[in-house]
Amino acid sequence: MQTTTELPWIIRDLLNIRTPKAIEPQGASLRHAAVLIPLFKAASDYRVLFTKRTDRVEAHKGQISFPGGRIEEEDGSPLETALREADEEIGLSRKDVTVLGQMDDARTVSSNYIVHPFVGLIPYPYEFKTSVQEVKALLEVPFQVFLSGDSAGENTPVVYEGVTYQSLAYHYKGEVIWGATARIMLDLVELVKRKLSLPVENR
Repeated sequence: MQTTTELPWIIRDLLNIRTPKAIEPQGASLRHAAVLIPLFKAASDYRVLFTKRTDRVEAHKGQISFPGGRIEEEDGSPLETALREADEEIGLSRKDVTVLGQMDDARTVSSNYIVHPFVGLIPYPYEFKTSVQEVKALLEVPFQVFLSGDSAGENTPVVYEGVTYQSLAYHYKGEVIWGATARIMLDLVELVKRKLSLPVENR
């Protein structure tokens, strides 16, 4: 199955006809965060932009993540959080993001967060300016990697901070995408896969 030039608009249309599934907080210890899933076209294929977090951040040290962070009272909405954090972490201006829609909530594995994910189409190439405090590197992964599923492993043992987690994990260029980030990508792939498998005239 191959991605098409219509991918962003397929995602937009699918997200706009559904209501994101919310995770209800179970106890006061759960916190809320929001992330942006930056989608862009490079050469002939669409890719997703991830960040590799530094060891200086409070949570998810060294993990592959989406730009995003904890929701602050002044943000006004989870979307505002996602856009603000993307600006702070990678220098992506909110005016350059075309928001395609909101995904279902996800729960983090190694910390107590409910994550609200948003998909955004961004221009490329782009002059990203990463936060030295928060971002060690940027990782561009072709959407096709997730569509094919060849790099994915269900119930993969992932050792993080001395604890072994059983998690869905994607492997790409020596990096491991796991936990809530991997599950969010799987949700996105499952959403569009059936649509992409249809003949062009039926999409």
